[in-house]
This record gives sequence, structure tokens and C-alpha cells, in this order.
Amino acid sequence: MDMLPVETPVVLNSGERLAMGTDEFVVLADCARTGGALFAGLVKMPPGGGPPVMHRHDPGEVYHVLEGEFAFYVGPPGGDIRRTVVSAGEVMSLAGGTPHTIRNESDAGAVAFVVHAPGAPMEGFTRAAAALAEDGDTTMAAVLDIAAEHGIELLGPPVE
Repeated sequence: MDMLPVETPVVLNSGERLAMGTDEFVVLADCARTGGALFAGLVKMPPGGGPPVMHRHDPGEVYHVLEGEFAFYVGPPGGDIRRTVVSAGEVMSLAGGTPHTIRNESDAGAVAFVVHAPGAPMEGFTRAAAALAEDGDTTMAAVLDIAAEHGIELLGPPVE
């Protein structure tokens, strides 16, 4: 049986920081360290943060909320979209291909440990989105381009 490389543990908050708008992703395990199997880290989201639209992608995701709370919107656009609030100590799993978005609708910051599997599409998108934000190019056209390059389909707003 092939085994992934075993690396020295990473201390929370000590990884590379990628800023995407007001949100931040702290990289704890990247594809280089996991043979492409995983991309994992801390998602830090201020009040009002999160992706603006529903989206879907092939990688599955698991969120373990460490601080605050996140609102997950799950379901097909124009269909029955379910809102689920996940608080500190709780876990939310999303199968690959599931239409969803995540928001911080509270008055306090929120932090979750998230794992994406396989990791490459999400790592590629996260790094490209952070580079766009750093360059100041946050136009919807630029975001649509990098989303498409990394297999992420943007579906529109979760609810009116």
C-alpha cells in the first residue's frame, strides 16, 4: 500500500497566509506535502465574510468549526437551498459536486479547520484568488476565469 509522506506537525496559525478579500486561509497541509491528496488549513472569516455566490467543485470538504459560527447554504440554485448554522465544536461535511456556499453572518470572527480532497483544484484556486486580491484585480471576470481554470462552477446567489 502506498503511503503519503509523513511530515513534522505544523503549529496552528504558523502556516503560510493567503488573503482573499476579507477572508484568510492559513495553509497547514498543501499538495506538495500530501502527494496531491489533501489541501488543509484554517479558514478565518470576519463578520460578513465568505464567498458571495453558490458554487460547486469536484473536491469534497470537511469543516471543523473552532471559533464562532458559519452559515452553510447547500442545494441547487433556484431549488430547495438549506441554511445550516455550524458552531464551534461542530463539523460540516460536503460531498464533491454539492452546490454550496459558506458565510459568517454573525457579529464575531469565525475560524474553521478545513480539509479539501483531492487537494489540487482547491489549492490552485485559493492561491490564484489570493494572487488576484494581492494584485488588486478582484473583478468578477477575473474571478470567473480562475474559477473555471480550477474546476469551480459559480452558480449565483444563494437566496434573494
